[in-house]
Amino acid sequence: MTAVNHSASAASAPSRSARRRPRGTARQSRAGVAFVAGYVLLLIAFGILPTGYAVYFALTNAGGTFTGLSNFIDTAHDFRFMDAVGHVALYLLFWMLSLVVFVVTLALLLHRLSSGTLSRSLRFLYYIPGALAGAASVLVWLFMLDPTVSPASSLLGALGFDTFGEVIAPGHLPLLFTIIAFWTGAGGWIVVMYGALNNIPTDVMEAARIDGASSWQTAWHVQIPMLRKWIVYMVILAFAGGTQLFVEPQLLSLASVGVAGRDYALNQLTYDFAFELNNINGAAAVSVELLVVSLSAAAVFVTRSRFFDAD
Repeated sequence: MTAVNHSASAASAPSRSARRRPRGTARQSRAGVAFVAGYVLLLIAFGILPTGYAVYFALTNAGGTFTGLSNFIDTAHDFRFMDAVGHVALYLLFWMLSLVVFVVTLALLLHRLSSGTLSRSLRFLYYIPGALAGAASVLVWLFMLDPTVSPASSLLGALGFDTFGEVIAPGHLPLLFTIIAFWTGAGGWIVVMYGALNNIPTDVMEAARIDGASSWQTAWHVQIPMLRKWIVYMVILAFAGGTQLFVEPQLLSLASVGVAGRDYALNQLTYDFAFELNNINGAAAVSVELLVVSLSAAAVFVTRSRFFDAD
């Protein structure tokens, strides 16, 4: 009888815990919903709804009549469109290569310093430029690139640049925009990569040292592969941001009185369509094209890198 009672009480214990578990699960669910509700509302208000609005304008004319892909075709036939595509593509090439190579390299070198005042100071210095807004950083660089007032005027003179117009010649713009973007945005990614490197298990690093791996071999065969998802994440966001190039060429165009061009980038072209030509539908079409390109590139990066695979 005692054994039977013991078995019954043991059987009833899980049932009581099972009855209690949904209550805790419900509380966790409510907490999770409350935690993400603010983000979801902002995403809908400032992401999904504007995107749907842009798609509507891209597929209709000024009278609201459905026109299919005619706005996309018309903007693609604009004499400035392909030049803007080429400018943005060249800038993206420079920007992505410099970001991946230099950010990962600097993060690895910073990680070699381990801890200490020098490491903390460098992380702070890397991050500081990112605190500047995009327009403010461009204004700083407008000052730096003018040989008549720049503190680096001797360097500019040694490179053969005596005037501001020579520095910002159209052929130099992709490299200049890459330097500005790297100075502004790379520091934060260096800090992120440094944190990711600190999360690599110490026993993995110790095993590499015991196997006789050099610093280069450890970085190439251990650290960089374990940074793969962070690198892909950086590339996706950098690509999406790079396609939105606008502030740098726009301010440079104003400062150079049109030398840099008001239609250098695709976002400048959408601005011109919307506010100079009063062609909101054409501007929306170019914007939707940029969205599709960014989403497609992100999908390729995610699937080819197995971003969501469990390690």
